[in-house]
Amino acid sequence: MSDCITTFSKVRFTPLNPKKEDILVDDIAHALSLMTRANGHFPEFYSVAQHSIFCCEEALVRGYSNRVALACLLHDASEAYMADIIRPVKKHLSEYLEIEEKLQTFIYRNFLGEDLSDEELKLVSFIDNAMLYNEFIHYMDEELNIDKVELLSSPDFKFTNFKEVEDKFKELFYKLVDNI
Repeated sequence: MSDCITTFSKVRFTPLNPKKEDILVDDIAHALSLMTRANGHFPEFYSVAQHSIFCCEEALVRGYSNRVALACLLHDASEAYMADIIRPVKKHLSEYLEIEEKLQTFIYRNFLGEDLSDEELKLVSFIDNAMLYNEFIHYMDEELNIDKVELLSSPDFKFTNFKEVEDKFKELFYKLVDNI
């Protein structure tokens, strides 16, 4: 059995031993635009890429650095290569968490040049959880047992064409990567 996947861009990608040249924003944007949040349990399709875009926009509205905003855009990028597992299960899978963290750190280094500081990681996590909380209010009318945070941005939680989401993701990426 092979240790690699073939990405949208036809790259033979090995998640456990990634190469810098194999991490492509086109693959990340495409895959995340087709992956659902909440494991598909929201009443309509809402993608991981939309979530990531909204996290990025929230970071920018809050005045966070372009580096943190780019990290917010990319915070789920490892999912483009190894999918995701719901939080209640993931927390019990230590080996999966190690692999995910290693790949995500590799992706950050690839696009940000160096590791995120602890403070930057906290800001990304804050934004991710704030968006998660508000997504569940919108889609499920459910308050999660995490800190309630009012968003400063105005995400449009609605179905958006996959290609439009993919293009928006890449547009934000290139705008930010050129300005960090």
